Amino acid sequence: MEKKTMHSCGHGNSPRHLGSSVDVENGIVRREIFTDRRIYDEEQEKIFSRSWLFVGHENQIASPGDYILGRMGEESVIVTRDEKGKIHVLLNNCRHRGMRVCRYDRGNTSFFSCPYHGWTFSNEGKLVKVPKLDSAYHKKLDPSKWGLVEARAHVHRGTIWATWNQDGPSFEEYMGSSLFFFDAFIGMYDGGEGEWEAFGGIIKWKIPCNWKFGAENFSGDYYHNFSHSSADRVSFSPSGQKGRHTYDPVTRAEAPYRLNIAVDKTGHTALGQLFKGDHDYVPIYQEMPIVEEYFRQAFYKRREKLKEKARWFPHHGTIFPNLSYSRVTMSIASWHPSGPNETEVWRIFLVPKDAPTEVKDVMRHYAIRYQGPAGQTEQDDMENWLYAHEGSRGSVASRYPFNYEMGIGYEKRNWPVPWFGPNVQVTEGITEQNQRSYFEHWAKVMDDGPGQGDDEK
Repeated sequence: MEKKTMHSCGHGNSPRHLGSSVDVENGIVRREIFTDRRIYDEEQEKIFSRSWLFVGHENQIASPGDYILGRMGEESVIVTRDEKGKIHVLLNNCRHRGMRVCRYDRGNTSFFSCPYHGWTFSNEGKLVKVPKLDSAYHKKLDPSKWGLVEARAHVHRGTIWATWNQDGPSFEEYMGSSLFFFDAFIGMYDGGEGEWEAFGGIIKWKIPCNWKFGAENFSGDYYHNFSHSSADRVSFSPSGQKGRHTYDPVTRAEAPYRLNIAVDKTGHTALGQLFKGDHDYVPIYQEMPIVEEYFRQAFYKRREKLKEKARWFPHHGTIFPNLSYSRVTMSIASWHPSGPNETEVWRIFLVPKDAPTEVKDVMRHYAIRYQGPAGQTEQDDMENWLYAHEGSRGSVASRYPFNYEMGIGYEKRNWPVPWFGPNVQVTEGITEQNQRSYFEHWAKVMDDGPGQGDDEK
């Protein structure tokens, strides 16, 4: 790992440098970054108003006029498909007095009308009607200048992203080398170009902790299996074997590398397993013939299409700042900030659109008992994070930083396969490399503004 220059931390009303809150070289992170109101307010401006943020999935707005509500930091946005099929991400905020012009989670409409004074906007964001435009404004108001504020949007393999940073890096530049690992997650089981179907709407709930606890956990925590020991002791996954992951039987049979991936200068991280050579399909769903045959065929098709790169099997990861994904249940979670002491979690679950009903049912049932506010592992995690947050607020406890030094000095580059990319830092097994990388980038953005991925020089 490269040596990192630490900055001094200022106080008072002058701009602060937060590098000293995150000491990558020694694996030290101060607790104030989870609780301090001023730091939280700065995050809204420096991180959430400039980063590419996940706002939804194309499948959720499949037809012209469809819309869902999304969030970008604390801001409500409307993710809508206009009559021509183009996707827009619009600030849900009337330009007249700031009232929400849409208060439903999802629907289909050509117009959004403010319930306060009646200003009406098209689903492209244009202001199309103003009451008393002639008699009260005397035709001097120019509607073309008062449309809904529109974010810069991008669709990547069905996922919809947006940023307020109109002149910033492209989505691909922002992702850098992490795009391979994210694509491995969002790719179809057979390696093809099929579609995912988001089922059950968006599950939303609140946790009394800072938003970074969830993002950090999904970025790289192989170390917290104590939390889920109750699920590990029973046949929790659909394989019928002891364990909670669908891939547990495969891991035991093949003994692959279990890797931590951190992409330079992005804060993006991933975890997964790399098979050490040619490997065969390991039966998982023996008691469900249709499901077993679906995944068996998908395995061989994927290996044929992806060749060598089919050796990589993603587990989960975090795209900086607040998007985490899990291949175990095919879910995407956003850790939305709701003040320094509260996070609103939004999670969607995906199934292959063309899969047999039996496959969709197995995936849906597994996802319900695994994640979400009623899921076994999510409940374990929430308990950890709320107490960790509570333990960061005390006047005495807050004086003592968190320890992230596990595995310092054992990072490797361009290993174990060159196609991971030269800007990828890798460690095997249990380490806190990814968390350090995540917080290193957090500190850089808070001090200097966002970069543009691993191509940044």
